[in-house]
Amino acid sequence: MVICIKFVPMSKKWLLLILLPLTLSTISSRAQDKWDLKRCVDYALANNISVKQSDIQARLSKLTLDQSKLSQIPTLGLGIGGGVNSGRTQNPNNFTLSTITYFYNNYSLQSSVTVFNFLSLRHAIEANRYAWEAALASSDKLKNDISLNVANAFLQVLLTREQTEAARLQLHLSQSQLEITRKQVKAGSLPELNAAELESQVAQDSATYIGSSGNVEQAILSLKAYMDLDASVPFEVDDPPVESIPIEKLSDLQPEAVYSLALTNQPLQKMDKLQLESARKTVLSTKGQMYPTFSLNGNLGTNFVTTNKVFDPNSTPKFSVDTINARVAGTATPIVSDNVTFDTKTKGYFPQLNSAFSQFVGFSINIPILNNGILRTNYAKSKLNLRNTELQRDQDNLTLKQNIYQAYTAAITALQKFEANKITVAATQKSFDFAQKRYGVGMLNTIDLLTNQNNFFNAKINMLSSQFDYVFKMKVLEFYKGLGIKL
Repeated sequence: MVICIKFVPMSKKWLLLILLPLTLSTISSRAQDKWDLKRCVDYALANNISVKQSDIQARLSKLTLDQSKLSQIPTLGLGIGGGVNSGRTQNPNNFTLSTITYFYNNYSLQSSVTVFNFLSLRHAIEANRYAWEAALASSDKLKNDISLNVANAFLQVLLTREQTEAARLQLHLSQSQLEITRKQVKAGSLPELNAAELESQVAQDSATYIGSSGNVEQAILSLKAYMDLDASVPFEVDDPPVESIPIEKLSDLQPEAVYSLALTNQPLQKMDKLQLESARKTVLSTKGQMYPTFSLNGNLGTNFVTTNKVFDPNSTPKFSVDTINARVAGTATPIVSDNVTFDTKTKGYFPQLNSAFSQFVGFSINIPILNNGILRTNYAKSKLNLRNTELQRDQDNLTLKQNIYQAYTAAITALQKFEANKITVAATQKSFDFAQKRYGVGMLNTIDLLTNQNNFFNAKINMLSSQFDYVFKMKVLEFYKGLGIKL
């Protein structure tokens, strides 16, 4: 859009002040595409740090749920040991005490599973499932809040741009009047005072326009902050006419009906409901922990030791004669015995593991009797936490209802204010039109003309502000109804 403003020669300094930022803004806007509300919201949700953190919390909750599910399956562990034993020790084969040095190696496979614990484990799993779903709902709530903040900031950008455009038109009008007045002063039909008063008005309108342009940049920076977009990135919003923004009928946004819908579609209420279910399951789980637990256990084991000897069939037998401390009856002849010995060797590794293989299956019952009151305390805490969660739900529902009724009242007020400002604009425009005609024929002084002009300008600014305020208030009601934020 090309903006042309005509100035008299003495207004060159205002020409530089106004056209320079406009030129830079025009060049910048041509080099970039425009952002509509949907794109702004999508970018904010994809890059907001708080959203990323809430996503991590939801993932942590999911891991807790997965781990609690895995606690239902049997545990399984493999143990491998080995070493060298030396000195006075017990022989692992015949259990006699001897002074020897030997190498040992053992293997074991253990398994255990909880068969029954009064549904404590199942309730814990359900509690973790609801907690995970509540974390997802909490993330959705954060996303909704960010979307609402971005929409509000987006509307503020549109408002400041409309106000800047109104200020530009006001400045152009003042400059045109100054040019006409100077001609009349030069012709002698008007005093020099009229031109001086209009010069002051042009200066004032120029300052207003420059300030409005700065407000646009500030509003854009605020929008970028909500989006987590770098402030130095070129940015231009796609500004639809405020009249074309779709708005629900106020009769379709009655507070009680909106509240009923909000109880089911608002993420905060969903989160409260899920947290309440999680707390109830936690109460049942902690109660079940106070009852006996029945478990099955199993074990497979084997070992190898170097002291486990066997006959070596390849060895040469050794013969010896031993004299027994006894005599043949009635003689002095000693009694002797013949001995045959064979060499031995360590039993083979795998044969020994096979022969030493053992199996065990058993069960255990754990009955909590005295445990320093830990289980009963946990049970009492879970019931108090349940009650606290119920109170938090009631508080959130009460706050939601209050916010909806306040938003509905604010929307009605904004609509009435907007309608009143439209009437004011029509009246001040009519008055300003008459004032211009009277001023043109010399029947009205400059001060009265400027007064009418400023009244008309202020009325337009107030109407724009009230119009955008009304649109936003209606969008808040639509948001509570579950329609989302769209322009």
